[in-house]
Amino acid sequence: MAGVKNGGRNYTLDAGLTRFSRARLFTIRGMAKRLKNKTAKKPKAVVEKYVTKKIGGAKNGGERKVLIKKSPKLLSEDRAFDKPTYRVQTPKKITLKKSITPGTVLIVLAGRHKGKRVVFLKQLEKTGLLLVTGPHKLNNVPLRRIAQSFVIATSTKVDISGVKLPESLNDEYFRRKAVKQTKKGENAELFVAGHQAYTVSAQRKTDQKAVDKSVLAAIKKHADGKFLTGYFQTRFSLKKNDVPHKLAF
Repeated sequence: MAGVKNGGRNYTLDAGLTRFSRARLFTIRGMAKRLKNKTAKKPKAVVEKYVTKKIGGAKNGGERKVLIKKSPKLLSEDRAFDKPTYRVQTPKKITLKKSITPGTVLIVLAGRHKGKRVVFLKQLEKTGLLLVTGPHKLNNVPLRRIAQSFVIATSTKVDISGVKLPESLNDEYFRRKAVKQTKKGENAELFVAGHQAYTVSAQRKTDQKAVDKSVLAAIKKHADGKFLTGYFQTRFSLKKNDVPHKLAF
């Protein structure tokens, strides 16, 4: 400390307040090593390294000690060349928020559809992402995956117990497959075209129509069905005096 000459390390900062506490001084002075440990030490189990085996022959001694854990016969020149051990890691199950249940109306916060309201259908098993739909007829949001960090769950819910989802709606269903191109030989393409435009498959169109038909029917059965139709068609936005953390969604 500036202004303190020939002073100890534990000087007084204020009335009744020192730089180091009693516990800190106890550690600095090594008082723990001086204390006598009254707890009895547990006897360690002796692990045997050798196994005695009997051998034949009059001049061989009759028995011989053999290592239990033997080292490999052939050692590599450098341990860095050894094949590393790979641990198989199982993917962690992502827990769903309590406010998100099947039929909950969500507000999308990011992406090309940010601000739009969507209906939550189910959680995908492998990635834990949310499967949502617009429906597409109301706000042009198709069947798509989205992380629960990028949505806000509202108190509005739609009864989708009568909606039957195709079993093919999983993570593999939404994964885009890249077209392989020949890179070697006579058939190699020197001037490969750039980005290939994505085209929606016929299977995906039929699944979209089937799911939206049942979801729209569930929305019409809601007590505020007429209001919900316009609710899905408008984007969520904040006005000048709106405070996000005080809004009740």
